[in-house]
Amino acid sequence: MFKLANKIAMVTGASMGIGKEIAQVIANAGAHVICVARTEKKIYKLAKQIIHHEGSASSIVCDVSDGNSFSKIIHSTVKEYGKIDILINNAGITRDSLLMRMNEEQWDLVMDTNLKSAFHGIKAAIRPMIKNKFGRIINIASIVGITGNAGQANYSASKAGLIGMTQSIAKEVASRGITVNCIAPGWINTEMTKNIPENIKKDLLNRIPLGKIGIPEDIAYTALFLASNEANYITGQTITVDGGRIIN
Repeated sequence: MFKLANKIAMVTGASMGIGKEIAQVIANAGAHVICVARTEKKIYKLAKQIIHHEGSASSIVCDVSDGNSFSKIIHSTVKEYGKIDILINNAGITRDSLLMRMNEEQWDLVMDTNLKSAFHGIKAAIRPMIKNKFGRIINIASIVGITGNAGQANYSASKAGLIGMTQSIAKEVASRGITVNCIAPGWINTEMTKNIPENIKKDLLNRIPLGKIGIPEDIAYTALFLASNEANYITGQTITVDGGRIIN
């Protein structure tokens, strides 16, 4: 169950946190994982660790906010391996600020990395997936793309955009054997969330029915399920992995 033998997968933002864990879990399931991030040392080390544990992996340095560069590495992947089966758009950044203080650069940086990069990646991957009559596209959104969050107008908009784009593209390619889904994490214990002030952490925990912070593995195993054959009748969906936060 949930085996990915002979699959070629690409994970963006794989240098740390959720992306790193997704890459490891996907590799453990039998796929060859191409780890993509801006930090060469980190993703090289990750690929080496996966190989050390008898998995299959390689690494490519790329700033996915540069659409041309991202498209090129997908084209080169297809040229080298003959296909790309799984694309996981995980790369994301925050530039938080109240809207009246937010400048255009903060808006554009978040949009280019979180949303526009996924557009370029999916567009480049769709044609070879159609040719192969198989594809799994998984976009890592956020519950703030559903609920919004003060001080994160840019981030929330980018994640809401991912959800809308996922639904639209799912309708376009469903007949071609390609599924497109979102995962919307809640509060996950990563480098991005470790600096949350203690008083805010306490308030957040009080609003999570399960009463605990999530871990990267919670997202990674959801991604594994969506990438697997067992999820072949699921498309255009957003799965919230948040300990029940948005129901409370």
